[in-house]
Amino acid sequence: MSHEHIKKILLAAMDNIKANPAGAKVVFRASTQLGEGMHCLGKIRDFPAMSIDEPTDLGGMDRGPNPVEIVLVALGTCQEIVYRAYAAVLGIPLESVKCDLRGYLDLRGLFGLDPSVPAGYQKIMFETEIKSPASREDLQKLAQMVESHCPVLSTLQMPVTVSGNVVINGQPMALEATA
Repeated sequence: MSHEHIKKILLAAMDNIKANPAGAKVVFRASTQLGEGMHCLGKIRDFPAMSIDEPTDLGGMDRGPNPVEIVLVALGTCQEIVYRAYAAVLGIPLESVKCDLRGYLDLRGLFGLDPSVPAGYQKIMFETEIKSPASREDLQKLAQMVESHCPVLSTLQMPVTVSGNVVINGQPMALEATA
């Protein structure tokens, strides 16, 4: 898809939202199901199911990335997509955008061995490499826009209300506390 085509689609989407602000609120859905061992299948829209598993040293059979690795991929790909979107709208040419990410997790939290250690990432670091003939000043403005408008980065940086329920054999269970 060309730079101009992306720009046209995104500008039309922004115009539609300006004309109908209620249309800006969207809901994304996914479903997952545990299979054999640690292997799970993740289903999004009409795409083939994603294979998600744990490495063998965490009890899985390594048939796919694990959930915390998918969080890193979600952040990197969201950054890259938002770079493409803003660059198209602003007319900034991009030759390539690549993210390298590292997530630091202490397994004592996952295994409940230390109540002071969170189960999730304690730190995520990324490095985004941009190749473009545009001026450094334009690319710095682009980077600042992406850093302040990337949905996955925003989700990871701010408290987000997460709620849910558990149904055991058809009967709802009250959740006392969540992480």
